[in-house]
Amino acid sequence: MTSEAQRKTIDDLLGIMAALRTPGTGCPWDLEQTFVTIAPYTVEEAYEVADAIERGDMEDLKQELGDLLLQVVYHAQMASEAGAFDFDDVVEAVSEKMVRRHPHVFGDVQVRDAVELDGLWERVKAEEKAERQSDEGPNSVLAGVPRTLPALTRAVKLQRKAARVGFDWPDRGPVLAKMHEELAELEAALVAADKGESDDEIVAEYGDFLFVAANLARHLGFDPESALSAANGKFVRRFERIEAMIREEDRAIEDLDLAQLDRLWDRVKAEEAEAEQATA
Repeated sequence: MTSEAQRKTIDDLLGIMAALRTPGTGCPWDLEQTFVTIAPYTVEEAYEVADAIERGDMEDLKQELGDLLLQVVYHAQMASEAGAFDFDDVVEAVSEKMVRRHPHVFGDVQVRDAVELDGLWERVKAEEKAERQSDEGPNSVLAGVPRTLPALTRAVKLQRKAARVGFDWPDRGPVLAKMHEELAELEAALVAADKGESDDEIVAEYGDFLFVAANLARHLGFDPESALSAANGKFVRRFERIEAMIREEDRAIEDLDLAQLDRLWDRVKAEEAEAEQATA
């Protein structure tokens, strides 16, 4: 185990990154990277952090948080080289923001519950936005939602921003009606494509349907990205069980037709239902 005197600090990590980016003596790969080329890795590391959390693997979480921190250090080093800002500026900016957005902790503002706190948070962010607009000119209500977010997550964030200015359905009823409407339009686009007309509308109508599906999740109070992730996990779990069943019979999955695979799928679902009843 590393002694306290030997433990690395953030300064050590900053020094390592600076060395990697030093022309002539640094790493050729690291020296070639830019904000654009590194950005995908930053997003990937954030997902790997979330995956470690979902699996409850604390050792892996420690490693993944380190990888994510490295991404921050990487971007800060490149910004420092460009004369834009450095890591200390990043720390200063986020520290100021956290203090500013928590006047109930660092100031004399009193809040009674989480609902009131959420309102306070939104007021502080609105003040920040107003200050930016005074410096940069008018901005859209929808500004500030990154285009690189997963599409379902971005849809919900856009819808929430629109809802804050009153552009929202009052409850889930009209959202469900809109889903049926969008599904009908998708079906119409499929029929048109089958008749030889352009199939460009299929993708557009499918996108509209997903956008409304995300809106329904928002009205129901859950994250559609998490719901889809759970569905993905369930599919993987069931499919892998099917594969195990087939291996137990010394057969190859490629030798089974769809009807046989469907029967195995139903068996797996039945197994899961029995297991749930047994633990209920």
